[in-house]
Amino acid sequence: MISGTTILIAHLGYPTEGFKAPMIYNPYFEKHGIDAVVMPMGVKAEDYPDVFRGLFRLTNIRGALVTMPHKITTLSLLDDVSTTARIAGSCNAVLRRADGTLVGDMFDGAGFVRGVIRKGFRLDEARALVVGSGGVGSAIAASLAAAGIPAIGLFDSSPAAAEALGERLREHYPRLEVSTGAKDPAGYDVVVNATPLGMMEGDPLPVDVSRIASGTFVGEVVMKEEITPFLRAARDKGCPIQVGTDMLFEQIPAYLEFFGFGSTTPDELRSVSQIKY
Repeated sequence: MISGTTILIAHLGYPTEGFKAPMIYNPYFEKHGIDAVVMPMGVKAEDYPDVFRGLFRLTNIRGALVTMPHKITTLSLLDDVSTTARIAGSCNAVLRRADGTLVGDMFDGAGFVRGVIRKGFRLDEARALVVGSGGVGSAIAASLAAAGIPAIGLFDSSPAAAEALGERLREHYPRLEVSTGAKDPAGYDVVVNATPLGMMEGDPLPVDVSRIASGTFVGEVVMKEEITPFLRAARDKGCPIQVGTDMLFEQIPAYLEFFGFGSTTPDELRSVSQIKY
């Protein structure tokens, strides 16, 4: 039940049809008697800065979840940014402090990496290919580097975006082997689709799956359906996979702490989730 005392967490992005987070957060809030709601809000890129500034003039807003295509733009609208968000070059969480200032953080990469590790896959000797150097791809690459991965390949449809991410990684992780400009998955132990490919019917696969070895760990960020065409093709080759929503379940405990709602476990979140595809 939403009332006059309900705390608002905006879920900002466009389009909103693929949003799954409200179907996790809101049942969790209801179960624990937390008077808060996560509300999807579709905002096009050209309107985003004005809408964002206006939104945080509301008196009952605590913060926001930020998703595509706004994660990079959000950085320029904040008063303070975490180190992780600076390295990633993007932000997916905004908190309004008691004094009204806005601080941003980034949990996408941590959620993805925690999911990989929870499945028993070691990263300290692995080579990873991250396809997509936008907000989520940059965050995943940064968190893979923080987890000790020795080598990473970056590809984006904008070569400049991949190279810029590579430079940020080299600056903060000088021992990390970074390559850019190619998306051939052969020779990699981890392959991640961090692009929107798979959101729309008929999208091409992000990489040539025939070039992926059967033991390669394949991860996805698209959440329109649990098993995307990319994951289906990888699974058919015998690859271990991670679905897009796993990243959500792993990062939500960090979000809850960030917003001041305590913490929980991925298992509890799954038990209350009402995600539908």
